[in-house]
Amino acid sequence: MLTLHTKIEQAESISGQLVLPYDLREKSRQRATLTSGEEVAVFTVRGTVLRDGDLLKGDDGRVVQIVAAHEPTYRVDCPTPRDLLRCAFHLGNRHTQAQVGGDATSGFLRIRKDSVLKEMLEGLGASVTEESAAFEPESGAYQGGGHHHHGEAGDGHPNNPLAPIPLRQKIHRPSDPK
Repeated sequence: MLTLHTKIEQAESISGQLVLPYDLREKSRQRATLTSGEEVAVFTVRGTVLRDGDLLKGDDGRVVQIVAAHEPTYRVDCPTPRDLLRCAFHLGNRHTQAQVGGDATSGFLRIRKDSVLKEMLEGLGASVTEESAAFEPESGAYQGGGHHHHGEAGDGHPNNPLAPIPLRQKIHRPSDPK
């Protein structure tokens, strides 16, 4: 059985593809099956999230490309950027993983299918459409390495975190001297 263990940036050739939903792309230890039918073992560093297009090198030198599987999701669209921001805030307030999509003029959110969240978002004025799509949620501001989209226009900084990572956070209190 091929053991995939090293994430690499590029390869001269790719010998297979591994299609996984997001939940399995978060797991660091698992057995899986390539599109060719070959069984593989995946052993990545704990905390690694495999993204669509990532490459894993195996113990025999072969390279396998990760493909994000289509899964049940909701696409969230809003009439105004302010409304979309409100929806993103309320999803974040519930610690819901969300994918941010679109471009500078029109954006959308994508979340896992959840009827309670759908009802909340519709109550905020959003249009929530059920779709089968690859789910690539934001990695979070404090997870170094950032988030990247293959084939999408980004902010030009695909490997930087979304916000500064504090080495030691100082808490300011009103009684502190100025």
